[in-house]
Amino acid sequence: MSLCEGLACFTYALSVWLAARNNVHTWWTGIIGSLLYGWVFWSVQLYADVTLQVFFVATSITGWWHWQKGLRGDVLPIRKTSATHLLMLLGGAVLIAGGYGLLLHTFTNAWSPWLDSLILTFSVLAQFMLMGRRLENWYVWLVVNTIAVPLYAYRDLTLTAGLYLIFWCNAWHGLWKWRRELANQ
Repeated sequence: MSLCEGLACFTYALSVWLAARNNVHTWWTGIIGSLLYGWVFWSVQLYADVTLQVFFVATSITGWWHWQKGLRGDVLPIRKTSATHLLMLLGGAVLIAGGYGLLLHTFTNAWSPWLDSLILTFSVLAQFMLMGRRLENWYVWLVVNTIAVPLYAYRDLTLTAGLYLIFWCNAWHGLWKWRRELANQ
């Protein structure tokens, strides 16, 4: 474990903890965690994960802006995605992952371009689904974390693998909690 990985893991965990408490500081800590993880993933040749950190920085800036300025309107309710729409989203994510994986495989020394690209595209999909309060986001996060934990462990990112194992458990908790809330709507 490197010092950078330790700082990235701590900052990311703090950001998630702050988000669960509806604290605006989640955003700047998330940006710092994403920048640190960008460096960590670059150092172990997981380039799609570097791209993912850029995406997370952008969504953190957007989230920070919205939290500071507010959105006028009602809270978006939790909702389900139709099977057809979900299959289209998943199919698109797999196709994009395949294309990005092919680019990484062909033009870089990426260590695991295919799995890394799946983590990237499914994380982006899950993030957008989460922002839209779609119940199925938790299933996608479970897939992401199921792929990420062994990949990061194999690349000797032990703390990161442990953090993503915690995120995997959090996804189960989120799924349970959202299902209960959806049933009570």
